[in-house]
Amino acid sequence: MDKTVTDPAAAVAGIADGMVVMIGGFGGSGAPIELIHALIDRFIATGHPKGLTVINNNAGNGHVGLAALIEVGMVAKLICSFPRSADPVVFTEAYLAGKIELELVPQGTLAERIRAGGAGIPAFYTPTSFGTDLARGKPVEVFEGRSYVQERWLKADYALVKAHLGDRLGNLTYRMAARNFNPLMCMAAAVTVAQVSRIVAPGEIDPEAVITPGIFVQGVVQIANPAQEETLNRAGARYPEVAK
Repeated sequence: MDKTVTDPAAAVAGIADGMVVMIGGFGGSGAPIELIHALIDRFIATGHPKGLTVINNNAGNGHVGLAALIEVGMVAKLICSFPRSADPVVFTEAYLAGKIELELVPQGTLAERIRAGGAGIPAFYTPTSFGTDLARGKPVEVFEGRSYVQERWLKADYALVKAHLGDRLGNLTYRMAARNFNPLMCMAAAVTVAQVSRIVAPGEIDPEAVITPGIFVQGVVQIANPAQEETLNRAGARYPEVAK
């Protein structure tokens, strides 16, 4: 099955109002900038999709990528572990103005909730956050004399990820730290779309090097020279050029 998608616009065309969207990346590392910007282009043109719940490690920086998605008003709720990053002005202003809801999740718990979603595990227990505001209202159990907080899985309608190589069957490799949350998100979403630097023929990726098997990927789009969030921010970039 050839999972190649012609362009970023086609790759994100199935995302609808109110969907849950996982977006890979640890800051700018592994962030699918072109897919995010294609989604913004569609919103500018049509007014959709809107009311999205986005799951990401952080809350965006500057005025590109995830921050731009928030700035144009597409995100109703953000589930993340690190909302205070290098330049989180867009999220901060939206949150203080009551325009976006935040669910704060410790980083390890966030990764495990996503992994649980992909593995079909509806809940698990962790000692992280016990006795804090983050545990308020959650079930607590004692195991071997220690208190543990119940956390629920995270699943998504779509995952947007950035990989290095992909073949036409959807098998993916990642470059260094860009691996971060991306493989977990591929498993936890009903539909995963990956932007890759190069699409190769099946068999050109050593099976031993495959990180995400193609069974977890529904679309692959080639972006030969992907943008890097930090580079865009150092240049003072905004997306779109005049944010709404």
